Amino acid sequence: MAPRALTLSAVALSAVLTLSSCGGPGAGDATTIRFVAADYGANGQHPSEAYWRDVISAFEQQHPGIRVDLRVIGWNDLDSQVGTMVRNGDQPDLLQTGGYADFARDGLLYPAFDVLSGPTAIDFLPRMVRVGEQNGTQYGIPFVSSARMFLINNTLYRRAGLDPAKPPKTWAEVTAQATALKKAGVEIPLGIPLGKEEAQAESFIWMLENHGDYQDYSGRYTIDSPANIETFTQLKSWVTAGLTERNPASVDRTDLAKEFAAGKVGMLNGFPGQLADLKGMDVSWTTMPSKDGVTSATLGVGDWVMAFKKGGHRKQIRTFLDFVYAPENTVRFAKEYHLLPVTQSALTALSADPEASDLQPFLRVLPTAGFYPLSDPTWPAVSAQIKSRIGGAVTDPQATLEALQRTAEQSGQ
Repeated sequence: MAPRALTLSAVALSAVLTLSSCGGPGAGDATTIRFVAADYGANGQHPSEAYWRDVISAFEQQHPGIRVDLRVIGWNDLDSQVGTMVRNGDQPDLLQTGGYADFARDGLLYPAFDVLSGPTAIDFLPRMVRVGEQNGTQYGIPFVSSARMFLINNTLYRRAGLDPAKPPKTWAEVTAQATALKKAGVEIPLGIPLGKEEAQAESFIWMLENHGDYQDYSGRYTIDSPANIETFTQLKSWVTAGLTERNPASVDRTDLAKEFAAGKVGMLNGFPGQLADLKGMDVSWTTMPSKDGVTSATLGVGDWVMAFKKGGHRKQIRTFLDFVYAPENTVRFAKEYHLLPVTQSALTALSADPEASDLQPFLRVLPTAGFYPLSDPTWPAVSAQIKSRIGGAVTDPQATLEALQRTAEQSGQ
């Protein structure tokens, strides 16, 4: 999910919705908190506004002293509109979006412990809490998450004489199986979308499978590390051999996912948002293949809630967030949008829910997923450069990654 560490197909929808309380004692003295949220609806289906309307209506019935003024904005417009609000000193009380680091750096946010009750705070998955920390203090409150897994088309595998029960575990096996798919006439044996939409994610997935990363443990950028150069050298070899789409740098994830759903792609790094489009297809979800076949890593992404201090509504925010993170609400959102939970209670509930059986593989890998360096305020700018330029690394790995490394180092100056 942003860095749209969780970037999903979204409608550019901007809607303003003010929900009044249901009256009763004290209704005229209600405190209003302003809440800006991202819209996760795709193609006009299940817009997030409907979800939030239900949650807020139920909340206001139970808490007539608090009203919630909701504004839902599509992902395409969210960052720019929120940026304008903040520059004008008109920030909302609560914001749900893809990143928190710059607001935390500028001292605009409440620490999470100021706006979460104890039971709510301790329910979050520990790894998600750590990703929400900056300089040892949590400011980003996890909202939803996602994870990546390797996706194969079983029908195309069988056509190529391959056994879907034996997916590739190593890069050498990826090469062998992609070659078999190509010989069988599969249009795109291995999908590697490095277009601007999600290039930072696709790249990171393959980096993780070779012990690479965007930063080291000290927070220093390592984009041009030997491991990352080796990773892109491998990707280049697959492209050169004709085992991928013709020009990965020009292909976006959404487009390649559609090609997979149309039966044209043999293997792809997949995400839960594809589940609805793959209904009825014979596919397998498996762990990511790594260089050595031993590394077990995957990409995790998350979107966040943050609370701004300016309005001074700490207590009201806390009451609302306790309601928002009730298991029945978090489970409902995850199931409706094919996303993963960020709380232990929701993870437990979904793991036992037969209606969420298609999410089970992702739920199992989520606790050990690796995340972008979201606490670093320079990451959004660096991520934007990676999105637009890293596709060139399948042509010249070293030069491209070294140029991105210089850009990343200059971002912190």
